[in-house]
Amino acid sequence: MTDTDRQAAGRRTAEELLHLLTREDAAGVQRLLAGLPGIRDLVFVGAGLTAVARAEARRLPPAQRAQANTRQLRLGSLRDAHRDDPEGLRTWLRRAGDEVLLIRSQQAVADRLTG
Repeated sequence: MTDTDRQAAGRRTAEELLHLLTREDAAGVQRLLAGLPGIRDLVFVGAGLTAVARAEARRLPPAQRAQANTRQLRLGSLRDAHRDDPEGLRTWLRRAGDEVLLIRSQQAVADRLTG
């Protein structure tokens, strides 16, 4: 599998993870993450989640955007601390997915207030 293929697979898996988190399907999240065999696979999913979080955070009001950026830095530190630990990277992915859901909920509130 090429890195381009892994990147596309990572984006698809990130979207699937977000779908499961939205549905609060803890067992599904656990199965999905357990099915990611290696560190590279986990990192490509994380890259997909990071791209979604950063893109969606750009639409937030300035103060919330700044807070989201700080949370992204903390998630990066968590990733770095577990770079050789698949289970630690799975924790990072769960938290990164939760971050996307938080950004989406903040955007929904901001949209209601301005719309």
